[in-house]
Amino acid sequence: MKVKAYVELARPFTLLAPSVGFLSGGVVAWMARRPEGLSGAAATLEVLLGALAAACLNAASNAINQIYDLEIDRINKPKRPLPSGALSLGEAWVFTVVAYVFTFALAALVNLDFLGIVAVTTFITYAYSGPPFRTKRFGILANVTIAIPRGCLLVVAGWSAVASPADLEPWLLGTVMGLYILGAATTKDFSDMEGDQKYGCITLPIRYGIRASAWMIAPFFVLPFLVLAALAGMGCLSGNPLFLIGLGLALSAWGAFIAYLILRRPEDLAVEANHVSWKHMYLLMLVAQMGMAIAYLL
Repeated sequence: MKVKAYVELARPFTLLAPSVGFLSGGVVAWMARRPEGLSGAAATLEVLLGALAAACLNAASNAINQIYDLEIDRINKPKRPLPSGALSLGEAWVFTVVAYVFTFALAALVNLDFLGIVAVTTFITYAYSGPPFRTKRFGILANVTIAIPRGCLLVVAGWSAVASPADLEPWLLGTVMGLYILGAATTKDFSDMEGDQKYGCITLPIRYGIRASAWMIAPFFVLPFLVLAALAGMGCLSGNPLFLIGLGLALSAWGAFIAYLILRRPEDLAVEANHVSWKHMYLLMLVAQMGMAIAYLL
């Protein structure tokens, strides 16, 4: 059934984090700055429109990735809509274009700052998968082009729906999430090594090996949240400092547990497409996003 195939192309579970992350950024901005002339109702509408735009953009980037990774997915993920034949390339392109149109239309309804961030994010997410850039071929550069839009810019985008992004605070929070994604992005590369290597995508596990790569990314599950606690302790953030310090320490402890799951048997990552560490990684990201919002509501 085509509807099911399109839903699978969008990868709906992955749309939750950008929506929650955007909502969190909007809440943080409203509580930290509460700009004059913007009512609570107007701010709520803009944040909700922006969150929907963030989800649409993520769906478009998921589709772009599957279009350009078709041959790789024939090996690594043959049940996906394109390699399985459930959708044609033409149908996938139509879905992608429609998703981008909705993204930019929604962003334009919010404000120009957000529209600009969407344009930059669209370019970076395309560059990860599409020619002539296809940064996913180049090890750590692949991680950077995932971490910037899905970590750092996501927080700034949510903030921009309510307040000016020309403010240090959203960039500090975004850097914390970006550093986390910088390491976490590799967790899905281990099980994709066969197809990636055949088609020239030299991810960290391929370049450095499974065990060495696991040790390389492990600190990124812990250190970013210690940075969050430190920023709160130094008074750099407007949210409740005690809550933010506690949140940072709790997330770093959870991140240490994820690192343990990875390091105890890193070879399992190469054979389990949905390793338990990936589930923890995604849940930790959601809790971090929601926790930041709560810290500013207190």
